Formats: sequence, C-alpha cells, structure tokens
Amino acid sequence: MTMSVLDEFADHLRHERGRSEHTIRAYVSDVRGLIAFAGARGVPVGDIDLALLRSWLAEHTRRGAARTTVARQVSSAKTFCAWAFREQILGDDPSTRLQAPKAHRALPPILAPDEAVAAIAAAGRPSPAADGDADGGDVGGGDTDGGGPDARGDLRESDDPIALRDVAILELLYATGIRVGELCGLNIEDIDAHRRVVRVIGKGNKERTVPYGAPAAKAVARWLRDGRPSLVGPRSGEALLLGARGGRLDQRMARSVVHRAVEAAGGPSMGPHGLRHSAATHLLEGGADLRVVQELLGHASLATTQLYTHVSVERLRAAHRQAHPRA
Repeated sequence: MTMSVLDEFADHLRHERGRSEHTIRAYVSDVRGLIAFAGARGVPVGDIDLALLRSWLAEHTRRGAARTTVARQVSSAKTFCAWAFREQILGDDPSTRLQAPKAHRALPPILAPDEAVAAIAAAGRPSPAADGDADGGDVGGGDTDGGGPDARGDLRESDDPIALRDVAILELLYATGIRVGELCGLNIEDIDAHRRVVRVIGKGNKERTVPYGAPAAKAVARWLRDGRPSLVGPRSGEALLLGARGGRLDQRMARSVVHRAVEAAGGPSMGPHGLRHSAATHLLEGGADLRVVQELLGHASLATTQLYTHVSVERLRAAHRQAHPRA
C-alpha cells in the first residue's frame, strides 16, 4: 500500500505538477517519513490528521532540523494531503491549517566581479585530479600555460578539452545566472550564438531565454570548436557539455568544477548557486530592474529575487562602515 501510494504520488508530481526530479525525490522522501511516523503510532495513511502532522514536524524540530528543512516538509505534506484527498485516500485535507515556519534567509556568499574573473581564469589552469562523476573520471584544469587573465580580462586558457569545458561552465553560470541543473540540461541547439542568448528549461518545465555576453560567447565557441569534438562519443547526443567519457555532464561534476575554480582563485567556499547569487547581485548593483532579474533567474516569486537586494544593501553598509569616519 505504502509503495503504491508513494509511486502514484511521484507520478502526480512528475506528470501533473511538472516538478523536477530533485524535488520529487525530496517530497517522496518526506512523505515516506511521514507515513512511517504514522505507522509507528498505529495510524494508517487514510487516518493522517492535523495533530499527527504537527507531531511529525515537532519531532523533526526537536531533532534540530533547520527551518528550511521543516518548511520543505510542510510543503511536501501539504502537496501530498491535497493529492490524497483528491484521490479519496484521505477523507479530508488536514494540511489546510498547517503553517510552515518562516525560513531564516541568510545572506549568501558572493564573489566580487574581479573574483569572478579570477575564478574563470582558474578554471583554465591545472588542478589536482578529482574523483570522476557517473560519466566517468572527469578532472578539472588544463596544461601548464598559465591561463590567467590579461589586462583586458580575456583568458589564455589551454587547449585541453576539459579546461575549455570548465571555462565554458564558469562563464555560462556567471554570465546567465542559470541553475546548475539547467546548465547540465543544455543542448547545442539551445545556444543562439548569433543573438547571444541561451534557451533554458527551468523549474516546472518553464522555458525562458537568457542573454550572455562576449566572454561567455568566446568560451562556448572555443569549447564547441576545440574541446567538445575531442570528447564526443556514442552517448553524447546533442548535450552541450560533456564528461570525460563523452556522456552528458552531470551536476555533481559541474559543482566540483566550480568549487575547485573558486577555491583556486582564493574565493569563499562556493558552488554553482554562489555564481547565480553573484550574477544576480551584480546585475542589481549595476542598475538592472528587479523584475528583469526575476525573469532572467526564472523565479516564480518576486520575493525570492528581493533577497539579492538585501545582499546589495549589506555590501553598501559594509563599505560605508569601513570608509565613513562617522559610521
């Protein structure tokens, strides 16, 4: 019964709600825990009520779960109960009165523009071998020609295909602010080199078009011309970015590439989402309209984008405290 319910719920999330596989895994895992919690107390799925939901969340809170985790569990429970009520698994929807705790939204670490340039340069330099991804043994970095920025910020990266790919990864993530899953899902046809825009399929299978600048265009062109042909194999298909054995680059390796490059440039511990934060903050600091940034990032709610205005304000305050004699 439990597996059947979970499988049907996963199908609902996938086909009716258009949720990403990452979200489906998280929601199904949460609901599996909820059902197990109920079962341990002799409560079948069909008898889950508000008191049990609150007890389940309280248990996680007592165990020290972060507010963001509890907030996601509330969302999972609400989605599940609404679906189960519709499917007549539940007699009513007990989650309508369930409220999520307000998640503490810490200011994310971001790179300064010159740090972003340094990280991109570092992606083209040699780096220690890293464990491979599911595609098999990717390593970052290139040969020993330096690969640093010149006076204009252009990159002299090596001709090593992995180094060319890694530079393209950093350039695209920083230029567009797209999510790592969106990056890894790109196909060659999604790049419009003439107009310098990329077509992205985001959360909920929503499509948007995001522009990118000349440095990213140069990096992608070099990768497609000099790097990708060296890695193409039977499993490559139309994937824009490839792993060392020719399959589509996976998210874990993309994260590893970013972490290594930022660390090598002396930046904070940061993955692809940090580059997304940095791109959004730099757009706003440069005068971009909040709603334009919302559209570029693919945020469903303007409230999510507004987080970056707080980042910008904090940076201004920090500069004021450091520079003003009466701060």
